[in-house]
Amino acid sequence: MWLRPTTRKCEGGALLRAGGLTKQVSTMTAIKHALQRDIFTPNDERLLGIVNVCKAGKKKKNCFLCATVTTERPVQVKVVKVKKSDKGDFYKRQQTWELRDLTEVDAKDASKENPEFDLHFEKVYRWLASSTAEKNSFISCIWKLNQRYLRKKVEFVNVSSQLLEESVPSGESQSVAGGDEDALDDYQELSTREEQDIESMMEMCEYAISNAEAFAEQLSKELQVLDGANIQSIMASEKQVNILMQLLDEALAEVDTIEGKLSSYEEMLQSVKEQMDQISQSNRLIQISNTNNGKLLDEIQFLVNYMDLSKGHIRALQDGDLTSPKGIEACINASEALLQCMNVALRPGHEKLMAVTQQQLLFAELRDTFARRLTNHLNNVFVHQGHDQSSTLSQHTAELTLPKHSPLHRDLLRYAKLMEWLKNTHREKYEGLSRTYVDYMSRLYEREIKDFFEVAKIKMAGTTKEAKGKFATLPRKESALKQETESLHGSSGKLTGSTSSLNKLTVQGSNSRRSQSSSLLDMGNMSASDLDVADRTKFDKIFEQVLSELEPLCLAEQDFISKFFKLQQHPTVTPPLAQPETEESDGGTPSRVPPQAEHRHSLSSEKDMVRLMMNKIFQSIETELNSLIALGDKIDSFNSLYMLVKMSHHVWTAENVDPASYLSTTLGNVLVTVKRNFDKCISGQIRQMEEVKISKKSKVGILLFVAGFEEFAELAETIFRNAERRGDLDKAYVKLIRAVFMNVEKVANESQKTPRDVVMMENFHHIFSTLSRLKISCLDAERREAKHKYTDHLQSYVINSLGQPLEKLNHFFEGVEARVAQGVREEEVSYQLAFNKQELRKVIKEYPGKEVKKGLDNLYKKVDKHLCEEESLLQVVWHSMQDEFIRQYKHFEDLIGRCYPGSGITMEFTIQDMLEYFSSIAQSH
Repeated sequence: MWLRPTTRKCEGGALLRAGGLTKQVSTMTAIKHALQRDIFTPNDERLLGIVNVCKAGKKKKNCFLCATVTTERPVQVKVVKVKKSDKGDFYKRQQTWELRDLTEVDAKDASKENPEFDLHFEKVYRWLASSTAEKNSFISCIWKLNQRYLRKKVEFVNVSSQLLEESVPSGESQSVAGGDEDALDDYQELSTREEQDIESMMEMCEYAISNAEAFAEQLSKELQVLDGANIQSIMASEKQVNILMQLLDEALAEVDTIEGKLSSYEEMLQSVKEQMDQISQSNRLIQISNTNNGKLLDEIQFLVNYMDLSKGHIRALQDGDLTSPKGIEACINASEALLQCMNVALRPGHEKLMAVTQQQLLFAELRDTFARRLTNHLNNVFVHQGHDQSSTLSQHTAELTLPKHSPLHRDLLRYAKLMEWLKNTHREKYEGLSRTYVDYMSRLYEREIKDFFEVAKIKMAGTTKEAKGKFATLPRKESALKQETESLHGSSGKLTGSTSSLNKLTVQGSNSRRSQSSSLLDMGNMSASDLDVADRTKFDKIFEQVLSELEPLCLAEQDFISKFFKLQQHPTVTPPLAQPETEESDGGTPSRVPPQAEHRHSLSSEKDMVRLMMNKIFQSIETELNSLIALGDKIDSFNSLYMLVKMSHHVWTAENVDPASYLSTTLGNVLVTVKRNFDKCISGQIRQMEEVKISKKSKVGILLFVAGFEEFAELAETIFRNAERRGDLDKAYVKLIRAVFMNVEKVANESQKTPRDVVMMENFHHIFSTLSRLKISCLDAERREAKHKYTDHLQSYVINSLGQPLEKLNHFFEGVEARVAQGVREEEVSYQLAFNKQELRKVIKEYPGKEVKKGLDNLYKKVDKHLCEEESLLQVVWHSMQDEFIRQYKHFEDLIGRCYPGSGITMEFTIQDMLEYFSSIAQSH
């Protein structure tokens, strides 16, 4: 490939190259030449970049990092560390790295001069260059070598973009770095024609390649000849140059003539320009006048269109009928038009116009007048509704329902848009109306809710009164009953203080059936239990009716408040019900908080405002509910189960509708009380179990709290079927069953009339039967434990009881087994004096079949006295005793056969005799 200088051309189209490439001279030229000559040329390498460095952070002698390439292909690029010898007279290689092993070059800082840099090979090498310029030149050389020779590119970090060239010239004969690279910038590649010319020229001279100096000298001679020819050609063209100069003189004279004519034309045009300027000025003034007139017309039209209120609207605002639908519609349209006129965005300067000021005064007067009329009208409506005595519960007593306020809501919602207008124009009047509505509606609702709960309490207490008629209770009058419920209703803070009146509402029978109608210890009377179920079912219906009536009432009122007072339109609203709070001054006396502080502490959301209004309107609901719950709990603490399920369901329903609603919050608070009563009921049952006392003269049988747990579980399973609060019942089950287990063992240990095994066997059998029948999954472990205890104590009782009919025979064979255990051989036991054959026959003769049957008959009678009739375990125990007796009989026969072989000694009765004894005894009783 041929190269030619870019600044010099040959007339034949070829570019001649006068000499080789010149190398860039640097401060380290001598060192580079010495290193190239002494170190790299013998190894067929070329030195392209060099930097004087020392290790960063260490004071050692300087060394040189050299970037080299091999002259043979394939080209290998290396970084070589060269150091002067200790004597200082020559250089030597100290370390070599392949450039392909370099992963990263870190220049430390791309914006500031910093001589430090890092090279990342298999480890990081930190260097300190003698100057920043040398460092930059070396890094630039590394980058060029990487771009030219390596496929895997090295990562350059903190390196200025000016050092990294965008491309590297291609061509295998080009050098990549150092002075050779820079020398190529002034030469261009020859074209095909230029190459052909040079080749043909070189073919004419056979020594062009072998003797370059002679060829260059010949070329120089030919160049001199060509220069001489050029000079002669120029000299021969002198005549033509003179002719050209004459033509130029003539052209200049013609130009002077044209310039003169143009000057005259310019003078003529100057006068025309002045006249056109005057015309343009006049037109501009006319245009400005037209523009101003148009803008004035636009302003007048704007004011007329947006600040003019029709006479019909003015009439509606001043005298419109607020009672008829048409009048309300006209007032709504007029108020909206007035609001648009008042809220129009005036342009700068409008407020200085007298007409605009007068219109604004008119609008303000109309606004105040209509706001006053609207406020007075709605105040009268609220006051009238609050004093309305027609909505009493006299007509709702039988159904236990609350009056519906949908007609009032429907009538008032016609004013909803007017309320929104009032909210945007007269915030004080809007807040005053809100307070008035809350004050009078709270009185109305308080009266209705009080009557409603009064009837509910009378109906609830009536269930107990009906029970008294069946169980010899004291007669009560309706008025006295009502007086007691009023005492319950009286104060929200004294629910626990009216114990005496509440106790009068509980069932008090001559049979002492539950002093609180909830004890697990006195449920033996089945008729009383049946009545409990009827009473509880009726209570459940009453409580459900109460919640079902309250829920739509609260939801309807909350929906009305949101729509009527427009509490869903703006992100933040100052609550109209926020009354000035009191705070204590330094002296300890309460002082009024200023209105500014009240405004700062206002609620930040409209949901809070709705909740605040609902709290004030229905402030008696939570109190009445707690009072009703207290009454139900006093009548029968098992009612807390019904209340927990019903209240949980209604809370869940309310939360699905609106988790932040007043109804959800209130019912949630009441649910806490119900859950507390439920826990108290469970704790009461456990406490009564612990306080139980048994009679020393009668047998124990099935303990009352064991039967009571069965009734509780049956009732709870019926109530909590598919309930949301099933987890609470499961926890209560675990507490109760553990208490039952513990107290059964306690009673069994204290029992004197009935054996401990009998008490444990019967009661745990009853518990196991109950849990198996009800299939309560959370008590599976307790069911298995109950079965295990029942089986163990049945076996223990059978074994302990059977030792009495054959007592001497048992003692004899126990002695035989003891001798065998001591090491006496079985066939030698008969040689023991106390256990010889004569002694065995003597003991066997004491238990003939007749005596055995008599002993078994006495045993049956004794077992019959121990066991109770309710559990019907007598036959089970008797059959187990029969199996145990047969097992002992076979054991005795086996011992006789092994210890007294060939003696012919047998029992006085057989197994078949025993079966007949057990069967006849069982049938005879």
